Amino acid sequence: MSRSGARRTVESAFGRVTSWLPSSAVLTRAGLGAMLVAAGVHKLLDPAAWAVYVTDWLAPLLVVSPVVFMLINGWLEIGFGLALLADRYVAFSAAVAAVSLSATILYLLVVWVTTGRFGDVIARDIGLAALALAVFADAVRESEAG
Repeated sequence: MSRSGARRTVESAFGRVTSWLPSSAVLTRAGLGAMLVAAGVHKLLDPAAWAVYVTDWLAPLLVVSPVVFMLINGWLEIGFGLALLADRYVAFSAAVAAVSLSATILYLLVVWVTTGRFGDVIARDIGLAALALAVFADAVRESEAG
């Protein structure tokens, strides 16, 4: 088989596989929404596991205890995640997620530079912040177009 024939065969196979997939905008919105719901539910089930990210110098700056802070965040994440999954208030929900994740990254960068902790979480959250920004951008473009 020639090189161009093999290429057509591969493209045809991928075309059949991907023909049933939703658009990338739908996939990113659903992925971000599912992540927010999952994180929110886990915060409600085990807020202490998330409270470890609140350092000793940050805790006094919170209005509530780190555990209560995580419980509040859990409910908010579930709400924004469900909005994304329901395809409602997408731009707003994605913007909140992008800002929240970006603020978390900045905070964790300070912690990482000063203590060496949470570098792995920073790496993950950079990708999630980019995902949230992509969902926001798609939602804004869609609202401008239609």
